[in-house]
Amino acid sequence: MTEKNFVTKIQIYSYNELNDEDKNLVDKAKEATKASYAPYSNFHVGAALLLDNGVTIIGANQENAAFAGTCGERSACYNAGANYPGVPIKKIAITSFTRGNFVEPPTAPCGVCRQALLEFETQAGKPMEVILVGRDKIYKLESIKSLLPLAFSEF
Repeated sequence: MTEKNFVTKIQIYSYNELNDEDKNLVDKAKEATKASYAPYSNFHVGAALLLDNGVTIIGANQENAAFAGTCGERSACYNAGANYPGVPIKKIAITSFTRGNFVEPPTAPCGVCRQALLEFETQAGKPMEVILVGRDKIYKLESIKSLLPLAFSEF
């Protein structure tokens, strides 16, 4: 038998400790929660991407009665892929809002979003920095791969 361990390095920040670029992305992710349509879950997710060309794209979750909605992270990355094909995503900030407050702890993407984001990262050939935003704490990870170490990658 062999054993394999996975270690995920997470840097923990307060908002004031972030650089200006990251603060801007966090602010845009928070603002994006206002565009969320979540009448069923009341869980409003906002995401903001910074592309390598300097463009920022936002996304918000969109629900419907058939429970076939789209997460905020995927709405942002699919928007980027459709409107800026081939431009790598430099970083993503994700946050969520429910019952009148931003949630604590920091919001992490669901498994489907992790897979979608990982494929964008793989296509770019370089890491996508991940900023997970909570009410008081912010987690930064070097790559989306940190959140999906045993990714589905054979097609």
